[in-house]
Amino acid sequence: MSDFIAMEDRALLERHGLASFEALWALKLEAVDEPNTERGGWSSVYRLELDERAFYLKRQSNHLTRSLLHPFGEPTFAREFRNIRRYAELNIPALQAAFFAERRVPGERRAVLLTRALDGWQDLDSWLSRWHELDALHRGGILRACGELARRLHQAGQVHGCFYPKHIFLHEQVDGFEAQLIDLEKTRPLLLGRRDRIKDLEPLLRRARVWSEAEVRELLAAYLGAATDVDGWWFQLGARQRHKEAR
Repeated sequence: MSDFIAMEDRALLERHGLASFEALWALKLEAVDEPNTERGGWSSVYRLELDERAFYLKRQSNHLTRSLLHPFGEPTFAREFRNIRRYAELNIPALQAAFFAERRVPGERRAVLLTRALDGWQDLDSWLSRWHELDALHRGGILRACGELARRLHQAGQVHGCFYPKHIFLHEQVDGFEAQLIDLEKTRPLLLGRRDRIKDLEPLLRRARVWSEAEVRELLAAYLGAATDVDGWWFQLGARQRHKEAR
């Protein structure tokens, strides 16, 4: 895969001498959290601010994922970057990439992924933490935005794979909320119809315990659109949730 630089960000990165893998790899920054070392290598995230524009710089070494197409592994950022591009092509609201590149050096496979920061947006977890303080208008707007986001995702033939509150970001507008997704590494094609859709939605509801049955039904109504089988979906989601909890 060749190096990628988004047209909208190229001039800014060039102006700061950061339009290359080598420059972004060497940049001295403070990590925003502890490195991820689960896969034998490491992966870290840093915040980068350039001329009042903010990004998240992600760097990794030997942090690989394996698949049928990549039995010997590839950087997890390579997979995430492909999914970012796929979401953009399919018009699914999600984070945007400014730069991606990978390099092989002796004993290492390195990757750099630069994404635009979602300043002004808040993850659903933050809204859920003060759910009982919100009025009905805000609650309804958030539920509809989440349901419509899931509908766009699944209608485009994609399963997110980690459809959790911390991966759904919301932006309040005059007439409601916008929603988009982050953390696209586990995205895959939706192949099993309703079964895949239930499997993708259930983790969200399991983590949003603060929602009442009526509120979940409101989200499902937004998700299903013109369809009217809210009762059937409510029953199936509840059955899967009980099965997961029993395990």
